[in-house]
Amino acid sequence: MKQRKGVLHQKFHLKWKRKLLVVFLLLGFSFGSLIFMQTQYTRILELASLHSHSVHNQRIAFLFIARNRLPLDMVWDAFLKGEEPKFSVYVHSRPGFILSKATTRFHYFLNRQVNDSIQVDWGEATMIQAERILLRHALEDPQNERFVFLSDSCIPLYNFSYTYDYIMSTATSFVDSFADTKDGRYNPKMAPVVLVDKWRKGSQWVVLTRKHAEVVVNDTKVFLTFQQHCRRKSLPEFWRDRPLPADPSKEHNCIPDEHYVQTLLAQEGLEGEITRRSLTHSSWDVSSTKVRERRGWHPVTYKFSDATPMLLKSIKTEYRREWCSSKGKPSTCFLFARKFTRPAALRLLNMSMLGASSRKEADKSSRDP
Repeated sequence: MKQRKGVLHQKFHLKWKRKLLVVFLLLGFSFGSLIFMQTQYTRILELASLHSHSVHNQRIAFLFIARNRLPLDMVWDAFLKGEEPKFSVYVHSRPGFILSKATTRFHYFLNRQVNDSIQVDWGEATMIQAERILLRHALEDPQNERFVFLSDSCIPLYNFSYTYDYIMSTATSFVDSFADTKDGRYNPKMAPVVLVDKWRKGSQWVVLTRKHAEVVVNDTKVFLTFQQHCRRKSLPEFWRDRPLPADPSKEHNCIPDEHYVQTLLAQEGLEGEITRRSLTHSSWDVSSTKVRERRGWHPVTYKFSDATPMLLKSIKTEYRREWCSSKGKPSTCFLFARKFTRPAALRLLNMSMLGASSRKEADKSSRDP
């Protein structure tokens, strides 16, 4: 009898031990699951915070190509004011020129000139060399994600917030690029490095993604070929600076800055990653000069008397709205415009015409006929 009770007692204890073990295992599993979920939740919050921080710190690098000082620095100061740290500024001026308090009154430009600038001549490969220098400096900042080329006569058409959102809302570069079929531009000596079927033309005022900026800076072959074989046609006014051409009719009128970036991206198979238009407006009025060879070579320069609300409205609505889009919706085509003299830009600034006061106003300008 006692032996039977002992066996029952042992079975009872064994049964409870098993139950307690199951309970402890369940508690351990639940606790472990809770810790795992909490860890994952914390990780998700950290990643979200890092992503938000990363997006917030993405910058637009404004790359100015200037002769000396920036004559429209007061306009850009008003445009950039209070928008740190969403932008950075780099300026290429003639060698030795320094943006100091003696040459600019606005702190956004103080000492923002690159220290290895070169002498730039219009229609020469030195222009694209200057662009590469600016990009190399701007790429040293890992927060620079877009790279906007601007001349010293450019003005912004909208406020910074609208401009920033417009440029950052797409993963593409804005590069005016089309196949150039005119005789005399492509030099057959550029083959086989630059092939005629990849020969492109467009505006030098491009907006590049970081990936495409790196492609431009890391390029060696195409750039060297442009240096050797892409030169503007000699005109009588330039013959004093270079040997008289044996047969001017056989010269190739190649303007490097109108072809280099476009052709390079085509060569690299990256044309599917660009929006084929420029965000900078220029007015190419072929009737502005009586010299047939020079017609269309330079855009119109806007003077004080030209600077009116009607002018800005015509620039903002020059193209049909459906040709341009932002965030998948029809939008204005241009964010910048050139060429404006200092008096013209000052007049528009004093009229509070530079920079739409809100996104609503910017969107309205693209709807106006």
